[in-house]
Amino acid sequence: MTRVAAVDCGTNSIRLLVADADPATGALTDLDRRMTIVRLGQGVDRTGRLAPEALERTFAACREYAEVIKEHGARHLRFVATSASRDAENRDDFVRGVLDILGVEPEVITGDQEAEFSFTGATRELTGRQDLRRPFLVVDIGGGSTEFVVGDDHVRAARSVDVGCVRMTERHLVRDGAVTDPPTGEQIAAMRADIEAALDLAEETVPLREARTLVGLAGSVTTVSAIAQDLPEYDSTAIHHSRVSRDRVREISDWLLRSTHAERAAVPSMHPGRVDVIGAGALVLLAIMERIGAEEVVVSEHDILDGIAWSVA
Repeated sequence: MTRVAAVDCGTNSIRLLVADADPATGALTDLDRRMTIVRLGQGVDRTGRLAPEALERTFAACREYAEVIKEHGARHLRFVATSASRDAENRDDFVRGVLDILGVEPEVITGDQEAEFSFTGATRELTGRQDLRRPFLVVDIGGGSTEFVVGDDHVRAARSVDVGCVRMTERHLVRDGAVTDPPTGEQIAAMRADIEAALDLAEETVPLREARTLVGLAGSVTTVSAIAQDLPEYDSTAIHHSRVSRDRVREISDWLLRSTHAERAAVPSMHPGRVDVIGAGALVLLAIMERIGAEEVVVSEHDILDGIAWSVA
């Protein structure tokens, strides 16, 4: 066994996994898995810079994670940063802060690298399943970007495009500094057009329609699954490898986009940090399913974080 720690810092959240990895069996045993909404990408699409308050929220989470890593005695740590820190003019401030707190420099990876990690984390457990047809299309809907990866045992093609739940919300659903509650039909139509254009870009390099199994990752997808199951609280065990039909995703997406902040916040499985961005995330998922003709999405709680952990092991 190798005890490893992995941190995935995205546009909306930062997550930690401390696990024991057994390369001989392919087993990854969780010791601690946690997520904090820090909204690092707050305003990046508009200003091109990481906001001071967003950096401080992220550094506070890093200080908490440093204690957890120390308690578990993980000797190997890899910190991967994705879309928001890749785009920001002042990303050096972010790099210095993480280095001071955790002792490692965050790797600001490319979208293609992000996709590779996501694919490994999501499909390592699925490769022996006889009920799932290949190739897989792994879709990781993040805050700032969405990664598309097609592959069997290994990646065949990958592409990252700049549509994510935070970026789409800030670009289309914010008026006078606040999220429209609920959004107008015109706002939703503009957002959908943006998503469709991004899918066109993805299809230039990734054969999306060749996929036979769609695997969905990250908070927007797992939250849609929790809503579909009417869970009384967020339950990773119930969500992991659940399946949600396209019709059910459409129903949920439509409801989220016509609901108010208070109605979404009242959903028992909804993380408070996702209340304002979940509508956009659900619409991205629906657009993908409709584009490729997927009848269902297989939901995975294992994603880029698990892929990062395996890369350390």
